[in-house]
Amino acid sequence: MAVERLWLDVPFAEKDMAKAAGARWDPAARRWYAPRPGMEALLRWAAGAEVPELLPGEDRSLGDGLFVDLVPSSCWFTNVRSCVAERDWDRLRRMIYARAGQRCEACGAGQDRTARRWLEAHERWSYDEARRVQTLRRLICLCTDCHTATHFGLAQVKGRAAEARAHLMRVTGMSEAGADRHIAAAFDTWQARSRVSWTLDLSILTDAGITLAPPPEAQDRASAARESLDRIPRQRRRGPG
Repeated sequence: MAVERLWLDVPFAEKDMAKAAGARWDPAARRWYAPRPGMEALLRWAAGAEVPELLPGEDRSLGDGLFVDLVPSSCWFTNVRSCVAERDWDRLRRMIYARAGQRCEACGAGQDRTARRWLEAHERWSYDEARRVQTLRRLICLCTDCHTATHFGLAQVKGRAAEARAHLMRVTGMSEAGADRHIAAAFDTWQARSRVSWTLDLSILTDAGITLAPPPEAQDRASAARESLDRIPRQRRRGPG
């Protein structure tokens, strides 16, 4: 009879400490566990409750498919991983990937270590222009390639724009001209929204018992965003041609 694992929630930064205290790694589950009950040194990492598969208020129909989805500069550096307390990140990540069947929800690809393709969490937001509130509405599982295309501005900063554009065309069937129009429209929307400082509403996380870590102040995020975008020639922001 299979023995049920005594799972642990170990932040990446504490993995060596947990290992020294006797924790063991399950490569199939990609998770740490206690090899036997009653190991007091591991109690600090005792697993919390599983995150519900549907987060409170989450709209799983919002933002299907692959498209360029640029976050306003006042909300840069506020992805789920940076906003969630490190201990809770693994709990949330496991739920997102499991409910997607360990597949990208945009292109259907799975993780491939050889191709350096991983599964990653991405946010879908709604914007209340009147109240200037940016609300997290959905979390989806994307592969590295789709995530890179989605964050096209960051792909440009990293010199991966051509790769991201090609992947966008391959997955969506867009023509070169269609992809360029799509990218240009995404940047126009980004520029308009970046003129405003948005308040973040992450209640679908807090209502699910996820502890948040405070993000950088809005003015600091906007300043860092401008510095990054200033490194990109203006014509490149709108795509080739």
